[in-house]
Amino acid sequence: MRPDTPAEHIDEAERLIRTANRYPEDQEPLLLQAAAHLELAEERERASTLYGQLLAADPANPHLIKALQAANLWEYGHEAEARALIEGIRAAAPQDAAPWEVISETLEAHDELEAAQATFTEAADLLLPGEESPLTQATVALLTGRHRVRRLLGLPHDDRDMVADTRHSGPVPLDELHDPKRIWALGSDDPAELRAEIARLRAELGDRRAALSRPFPVAVLHWPAAELAELLDSYPALAAEYPSHEAHLEAVESSLRALSASGTTNLGIVTATVPSYEAFAASERTAPASPSLLAEYATTLAARGRATSWPPTPGTPCWCASGLAYETCHGKRP
Repeated sequence: MRPDTPAEHIDEAERLIRTANRYPEDQEPLLLQAAAHLELAEERERASTLYGQLLAADPANPHLIKALQAANLWEYGHEAEARALIEGIRAAAPQDAAPWEVISETLEAHDELEAAQATFTEAADLLLPGEESPLTQATVALLTGRHRVRRLLGLPHDDRDMVADTRHSGPVPLDELHDPKRIWALGSDDPAELRAEIARLRAELGDRRAALSRPFPVAVLHWPAAELAELLDSYPALAAEYPSHEAHLEAVESSLRALSASGTTNLGIVTATVPSYEAFAASERTAPASPSLLAEYATTLAARGRATSWPPTPGTPCWCASGLAYETCHGKRP
């Protein structure tokens, strides 16, 4: 059951903090989830402490953590600190879309529409410098946010707004979805207008509700060659699961393709290591040689934020670490 009440969010945050203490190598994604639950429980000072703890530990994505910290600080009265963090992120110009989206939406949420539009545009200029720039889910989200803010400002469509329109797949066109009149309708005293708007919102959120019903990817376990060799040397009973490394790689790709063909979405790959697997086995009080433990290990890694989305976007390296582009390696169609 998903947390719903403040107490449930606090309980979930405490569970994630305990897990982070048990698995320090996964502290960053776990504490980020914990901070999110604390924010939902209005425990914003505790969330801020977690963000500070992460920033002090040389995190993998400091810009995203600073962006989340800024959003949180602004919500409980620390606007000046939030603005300073946002300006620092803009000056640093990270190549990751996520912090840009967070700070732009933070400005938008506080009616700083001009600044939000400028920040969304800075991000688009940086991450999508040309017409042929490859689009990802993250950059499409940036363009969609930019479209929304520009619609609120009454600005005319430009080329990037057109791209956002064409990439939008919902049942309601993006222009209608971002129509300021719809926002005003939510403040109406007319029950009929409110019911109509609620009905439209329910229709639009159908796909999102389905996606959110799965909190982490359906993930398949990938063993790099050296790790698989060490695993089989230590636990020969698992040789039946992995007859060779080449066969293992083919099995990973074929499993994911079969899942995709069956309609399963939100697929991912988690990379295994022997020390991590042995630690997981010890925590589960199960022998590492047990084949049934492998799927549980994959699911746990995914739940801890260790999954990489599959399939890779065009032009990116293959998940198998061969160094080749995915479409010329395991993504090559027979």
